[in-house]
Amino acid sequence: MITLDCLNNMLDDSKVKIRQAAEKFNLTVDDEQINRLIDYLSLLKKWNKTYNMTAITQWDDMLVKHVFDSMSVVSFIKGKHVVDVGSGGGLPGIVLAILLPEVHFVLIDSVGKKVRFLSHVKKVLDLDNVTAVNIRIEDYEPSTLFDTVISRAFSSIADFERLCRHLLASDGQMIAMKGAEVEQETLDVLPLKYEIFEVDVPLLDATRHVIRMYKA
Repeated sequence: MITLDCLNNMLDDSKVKIRQAAEKFNLTVDDEQINRLIDYLSLLKKWNKTYNMTAITQWDDMLVKHVFDSMSVVSFIKGKHVVDVGSGGGLPGIVLAILLPEVHFVLIDSVGKKVRFLSHVKKVLDLDNVTAVNIRIEDYEPSTLFDTVISRAFSSIADFERLCRHLLASDGQMIAMKGAEVEQETLDVLPLKYEIFEVDVPLLDATRHVIRMYKA
């Protein structure tokens, strides 16, 4: 059983690591944002016991593989209207919404329990810049197209482009978060220009890439 002192030490250590990660990504974070990130992870861990939100269950792993990984794409976000496709437990959408309060994020998932979780997080953390939508992405027809369409482990690059390009504003971009494999051959035949960036996630011993796609 974890004692209160151990829990407090773990949370204090997590806050220090979040600040260090933010510095690495040249992000400015205040105490309220750090506390919201901690509270978000706590909610994710709690709900995961019942609803199987994520296969990553150890606190330190969740901090690195969920929060820090999501932080790595903040500098790639463009515009004021962003949609996170296949958001699941809110990754990267919730993390980005905490860090970018001036940007509105629509988080889409086809699984009802995950959207209920996202709505709960929005309420508990008072995230006015979040809208959670329970719908299949191919059925979603927004009133306003998006500056950035982002996905993390949603699908293949080809399916991401095919299913989500109708959400993209004419001068918008699609951002795919990927691991070591970047599907170069697929990218070469898509009707979009692209750029590939390797990102260094703090404390993560794995290769991560960000693929930016945009209309020619």
